[in-house]
Amino acid sequence: MAVETPRSISVSAIRIRQPIGDIYVGSIPAKTLVEITDFDIRALVTERGIDSYLGIQRELDTKRVKEIAQYVRGSDATFPTAVVLAVPEKCVTIEMPCPDDDRFVRLTLSNFPTDGDEDDTVFFRHIARVIDGQHRIKGLEGYAKDDFDVNVSIFIDADIADQAAVFSTVNLAQTKVNRSLVYDLFELSKSRSPEKTCHSVVVALESTDQSPFFRKIKRLGKSTPGRYTETLSQATVVAGILQYICKDKLQIISDRQIGRRGGSFPPASADDADRLVLRPFFIEDRDVDLTNLLWNYFEAVSNKWSDAWKLNATGCMLNRTNGYDGLMKFFRHAYRYLSQPGGMVSTEQFYSILDRVQLKDGDFNPQNFVPGSSGASALNKALLEQSGILTF
Repeated sequence: MAVETPRSISVSAIRIRQPIGDIYVGSIPAKTLVEITDFDIRALVTERGIDSYLGIQRELDTKRVKEIAQYVRGSDATFPTAVVLAVPEKCVTIEMPCPDDDRFVRLTLSNFPTDGDEDDTVFFRHIARVIDGQHRIKGLEGYAKDDFDVNVSIFIDADIADQAAVFSTVNLAQTKVNRSLVYDLFELSKSRSPEKTCHSVVVALESTDQSPFFRKIKRLGKSTPGRYTETLSQATVVAGILQYICKDKLQIISDRQIGRRGGSFPPASADDADRLVLRPFFIEDRDVDLTNLLWNYFEAVSNKWSDAWKLNATGCMLNRTNGYDGLMKFFRHAYRYLSQPGGMVSTEQFYSILDRVQLKDGDFNPQNFVPGSSGASALNKALLEQSGILTF
């Protein structure tokens, strides 16, 4: 076996003492971090024991990696939380440049070449085992600039049980951020983005008297105390609109970056035009028209099924998540039947299609349309069949 040339990197770090042991927090340039971490999933999963289930050994989500790779190319790219690494003790030398304060240290991370003992060898690309952050590292592969340092938390010589404990804490015990809150925060952004447009539309629909959504949407995903008319979360309503502006997260990220640069948003491609029917409103900065279009559609829904849409009654699904999702699935077909993308459609035009549907207020129950995506799809199918419109 060929012996690898000795190589090392230096990391200025702060030692943090915690019950599990010392953690060394510092930063490593993105290119270097990619070099010292390994993504050979196939080899790692053949190992026995709990080691097979840690960190980078999890199957990488290639879609998520592509989204991160797109994100890091933007001027707003940041990874504020640390990538968590485990490094063998034999690969680390610790110096304390400040004799009066042992919290500040300099770590030298080195490969560990040997002259024949393959089991004892640590190659440069294997110095760090990733406990958390593998998608971020993989997304940085091929990053051409040298302006991206990644903050890291390093555990030295942590055994498998300790790595498992850290992995579980980071990945299983954390609380997910409320998506309604995330969308609401886009209101603070100075630049245009698909999320900000959708948020603005939803706020207008929720807060305007006579709107079909007036006081029906839970801002920040939580019900307003004393208000019993809110049946939809802000995140649900935003997602229903956003799906017709951007085809996927990559396009959302790309549009967000274009907005920060003050550039022009591209139209939908020929392959996506029939689906991204609301994109013309976004790229032409016609948020008011987009609000009015959705107002008209759901006003037609409210006129057709007044009780089912307006009442917050047990057993009625039309004004809840699966009902809204089903109505938004049908919206694209109804809209394309009546107009080209970017055109305006009146309440009366939408109602002329819905009036063909035989469903009554009492039909929108969990027995006919079960909770979840299957109920939404069933509602869309029923509306398409009974309205008799062409599908796209």
